[in-house]
Amino acid sequence: MANLTNTVSCSSFPENTDRCETVITIRKVAGAFSLTGCLFMIAVIWLFRKYVVFAQRMILYLSIGALLDSIAYLMSNTIEDGPLCDFQAWWLTFFDWTVLLWVACITFNLYMNVVRATSTERFEGVYHIVCWGLPLCMSLLPFINDHYGPAGAWCWIVEDIAWRLGIWYAPLFLIIVLLFAAYIYIILTLSRKASTWEGTYDPDTERNHQMLREDIKPLRLYPFVYLIVSIFPLINRIQNAFAPHNHVFALVVLACLSAPLHGALNALVFGMDRETLKKLTPMQIMIALRSKFTPRAKVLEYPHLSSSPSTQDFPSECFPTDP
Repeated sequence: MANLTNTVSCSSFPENTDRCETVITIRKVAGAFSLTGCLFMIAVIWLFRKYVVFAQRMILYLSIGALLDSIAYLMSNTIEDGPLCDFQAWWLTFFDWTVLLWVACITFNLYMNVVRATSTERFEGVYHIVCWGLPLCMSLLPFINDHYGPAGAWCWIVEDIAWRLGIWYAPLFLIIVLLFAAYIYIILTLSRKASTWEGTYDPDTERNHQMLREDIKPLRLYPFVYLIVSIFPLINRIQNAFAPHNHVFALVVLACLSAPLHGALNALVFGMDRETLKKLTPMQIMIALRSKFTPRAKVLEYPHLSSSPSTQDFPSECFPTDP
């Protein structure tokens, strides 16, 4: 029965089910690493209250999306078409889109910070509407005429190139091109501005340095991570489009290894941040935990003191009368 299931649902390598098991295992292991990395990032941001800074909140939102996306990779399995397969396919589509859009919003925020010297914190609500609402709409569309089902070694959009292009690969390719162009422009602009800041002091320069520390520096590598992990999945799907019945095992392996790793690589970037490293000591962690779970002492209110206090400004208990 197991072999029959694999043959039915593993269309990538129907004559070699061992290869399907291999790519599924690789995909699950990479997903597990990403799940662990995302949990680490979310825990650190929560524990040290880093979420008070807008840039760190954007990292938090990206981490939540990547965490849920990694669960989709952990669900990878060769199962027959049905409600469970459709749910797995919908989950993968929804959170792949969520991660992509949070990366796009981070890149837009970087662009506004570096090029326009403007914070986009006022758009935080709009970011949420876009990054959760649009994925919901896109992930529901393949339910029309039942376009979710077995798609290689896991469940996704069935072998229909028009639907795969329309729902994912055409928007993905367009957004990746825009991300790449924006990222190069941001890096060049940042380098040029940094050179002009050297040896100067004025309030505008100090504001730019503050924005660099709080908004730009923590976010600048996350779009690059997404671009890197998207290369092999994109090449693999382009090859699949031209040869739908002749999948290249090496390309499939590289795609299955890299696609789920964005959460793990994000955690690596996050952990390498100097400010974060300073906090990841046993003493700092204990202090943070104590401040999180120890009830805060009540602040006593005292009467207002005038410039020339008199005995009327204080409670009568402060001035005991003679017995």
